[in-house]
Amino acid sequence: MASILDEYEDSLYRSASVQQSRASVGIPHSGYVNARLEKETPIFNKQRIDFAPPEKINSLVVSSNQLCMSLGKDTLLRIDLGKPDEPNQVELGRKDEAKVYKMFLDHTGSHLLIALNTSECLYLNRSVQKVRTLSRWKGHLIESVGWNKFLGSETNTGPILVGTAQGQIYEAEISVSEGSLFSTNPDQYFRQVYTLEEESGPAPVCCLEIERGIEGKFFIIATTRKRLFQFVGKVPEGMEQQGFSSIFAMHADHLPSFREFPANLGFSEIAFYTPKLRSNPRSFAWMMGNGVLYGTLDYSRPDSILSDERVWVYPSDIDITVNKPISIVLTQFHFLLLLPDRVKAVCTLNGQVVFQDLFLEKFGLLTRMIKDPTVQQIWIHTEKVVFRYHVQRESRDVWKMYMNMNKFDLAKEYCKDRPECLDIVLAKEAEHCFQNKRYLDSAKCYALTQNYFEEIALKFIEAKQEEALMEFLIKKLSNLKPSEKTQTTLLTTWLTELYLNWLGILEGDPSQRNLYLDTREKFRTFLSSPKNKDCLFNNRASIYELLASHGDTEHMVYFAVIMQDYERVVAHHCQHDEYDEALNVLSRHRDEKLFYKFSPVLIQHIPKKVVDAWISMGSRLDARNLIPALVNYSQSASTQQINEAIRYMEFCVYQLEETQQAIHNYLLSLYALCRPDSLLSYLEQAGTNPNRIHYDLKYALRLCAEHGHHHACVHIYKVMELYEEAVDLALQVDVDLAKSCADLPEDDEELRKKLWLKIARHVVQEEKDVKKAMACLSSCALLKIEDVLPFFPDFVTIDHFKEAICNSLEDYNKHIEELKREMEEATQSAKRIREDIQEMRNKYGSVEPQEKCAACDFPLLNRPFYLFLCGHMFHYDCLLQAVFPNLPAYKQAKLEDLQKKLAATSQPSKSHHRPKDADTISLGKAQQSREQIKADIDDIVAAECVYCGELMIRSIDKPFIDPQKYEEEMQSWL
Repeated sequence: MASILDEYEDSLYRSASVQQSRASVGIPHSGYVNARLEKETPIFNKQRIDFAPPEKINSLVVSSNQLCMSLGKDTLLRIDLGKPDEPNQVELGRKDEAKVYKMFLDHTGSHLLIALNTSECLYLNRSVQKVRTLSRWKGHLIESVGWNKFLGSETNTGPILVGTAQGQIYEAEISVSEGSLFSTNPDQYFRQVYTLEEESGPAPVCCLEIERGIEGKFFIIATTRKRLFQFVGKVPEGMEQQGFSSIFAMHADHLPSFREFPANLGFSEIAFYTPKLRSNPRSFAWMMGNGVLYGTLDYSRPDSILSDERVWVYPSDIDITVNKPISIVLTQFHFLLLLPDRVKAVCTLNGQVVFQDLFLEKFGLLTRMIKDPTVQQIWIHTEKVVFRYHVQRESRDVWKMYMNMNKFDLAKEYCKDRPECLDIVLAKEAEHCFQNKRYLDSAKCYALTQNYFEEIALKFIEAKQEEALMEFLIKKLSNLKPSEKTQTTLLTTWLTELYLNWLGILEGDPSQRNLYLDTREKFRTFLSSPKNKDCLFNNRASIYELLASHGDTEHMVYFAVIMQDYERVVAHHCQHDEYDEALNVLSRHRDEKLFYKFSPVLIQHIPKKVVDAWISMGSRLDARNLIPALVNYSQSASTQQINEAIRYMEFCVYQLEETQQAIHNYLLSLYALCRPDSLLSYLEQAGTNPNRIHYDLKYALRLCAEHGHHHACVHIYKVMELYEEAVDLALQVDVDLAKSCADLPEDDEELRKKLWLKIARHVVQEEKDVKKAMACLSSCALLKIEDVLPFFPDFVTIDHFKEAICNSLEDYNKHIEELKREMEEATQSAKRIREDIQEMRNKYGSVEPQEKCAACDFPLLNRPFYLFLCGHMFHYDCLLQAVFPNLPAYKQAKLEDLQKKLAATSQPSKSHHRPKDADTISLGKAQQSREQIKADIDDIVAAECVYCGELMIRSIDKPFIDPQKYEEEMQSWL
């Protein structure tokens, strides 16, 4: 194990050196560069709005990108933040000394409520310019409004809740009529539903919030200065428009659940955080006298929506008697407290102040802080300046806090896209698990870090945690890249060694049987893993050595199967006399080479099963390669076992229709040895055509002769057309067999006669049976009585073959008469032929002077010509030109030779000294020779009409244009 670790350290030397060099310049061991190239922007980025109000700002609200602010005594400014250059100014139209106390804007930015310090309330819809007085609301100083986010629209608020300074909660609804917008009062109704009290009596309703849970359940949160109330109840489906009176009615006789704190700011404020793309808030923060109550909202709880509550006390520099907080805003991980001169951001995870922004005195005292829930922007204003905060990458450092709180899963969730941070979290989690002796979890985490491999491995070795070390190596192996082949090889080998050691320890302990089986399954999964396949295959020799050194033959066979090293598997089974298992492996994987190699061993022990396996392989096996195994087996086996060899050979011959001579020869030898009855039927089935016989005839003849199978020898002689030998051997067995052989040479009457004479001589001289000899005469028409008589002894009387002699004489007479008739017919036929020849000589045809050659279209009578019976006429040279290319080569040569001879006979003799009689004789012979040459030329050239004869039919597949002249002809047409 230590040597493997040393090798792995050497393989990682280069990467470790790089990490050390990085560490020397301030780079952590993780290998990630943690330097920041530029200063990160703060989470809360402040921006001053370029706006100089003409009068002091009394109040400011914002929602859904709609901003409304009260300026001075009587002015209201509305700004669509999507179009900031188009502000809208509305006059309240008040002549008295009333001032704006608070403003409330719904979640759609459509409905604006303006509470005056004179206990009056005004309403302004986004789509109109005129402010309306809510007459039913008169006499109530409005402290809070709970908007209906589920039924509200741009023209109707739906049932809403209104909290007053006197502690009453009212239910109301405001609707803007279409057409003449304010023809009726906008406030539809205004009725009291509850009164909030503290120990001293009714208390102002500081905040109201309406949320809907599952199954139609509604949660209403209401706060006073020291108490936080929850009203929970169901509103029947379809009855939501009737309001929330039924929920408050449930608590008419008893107080609802509430949380109370002793300290008092004189007011309280609650803030909610709603993630993007969600309708319900996920967390809350309630600012009250003792600090900030923070928690999450769980809508599945039956009686209380508040969950995971904790109180974060105010930072030490906040004294609620001197500089108490004014407002609170909640984000995903922070709540912001507004103080008269600064803003503090406190992390909700650990209660630490992570951000503080001090405002200059010239801006004046900070008045209020609000958040637009739809775009997550925070607004702060003084009497003359407006600021806006953008929240940027708020979760950037959350992972550190979760990590320090040992909430590693959450820490990894918030740094999964930052590998350098994730590595730190994993290392911290691994160390935490190791310290708490959760070694397996520690190993899994360590494997994902960039820490030094050797340090971690030695750490587990020193702790004697082999199982954790194996887990670490497995995870490390799974994270290696395909290019890291050396590290992969070393880890794979080391893991194999560890698994084998661990299995060896567990196998000897019966109490650890279940753990042994589980570990064995893991080891087999490791060996069969597709990711490790290439590495294991390339290093299979080392793995085999490890398995052999531990004596683990079971896993050696398992590994060999995975590596598809079936030769080793089959050899192992054969060595342990597990022949059935070996054959099962061969049959399952159907490897032809393995069949050839192990069949000689297997057939000695399980011949029938081996032959069955061969047959199941069908044509995939070459039977020639199995013959050595069969030969070796058949030499030492009994007749019953040889039958298995015959069964496979018959399968090859009759089912696979093998034509290899070696296969047929071996089947013949087996038949000759054990099944002589099947031998002759096989030979007869193979036929008598030597070209279609697949066995060696000479080998078969010698084999049959050695074993005394004469019938088979006779058949082979017949196939070889050695009829005399066939008859000679057949006469030793059966005369009828010899007779069947004697009739075979049908085209050679002389040989047939000779063979029948052999049979007749054998019958007469050996069997001395005259009647049977006479039967031979009747069986063969070629034999005559005179051919057989010399074989009879002198003492035989003529009575035995008198009838045969008479029959022979009658045959001779018939033959003579037949010859006479044929001679007369031949004489008549010759006479008719002579008459036809004479008639043809006198036949003629007439040619008109204007007739033209059918080939050249010139006048016919200008040159020698031919006239055919069909009516076509050709000049001699035209016909020769048309016929010559289509003549066979030998006729072309003969025609050229005749033309040369004709030209030679046309030249006059140069001798002037011959006698006159000699010249006359010579001239006559030359004239006769010329006529014969012309006749021979005519026989070749004018044998048939070139247009009507076979020549035209034979030339039908020839192109009209010679391929060699095609290009030239084509160019001539261009």
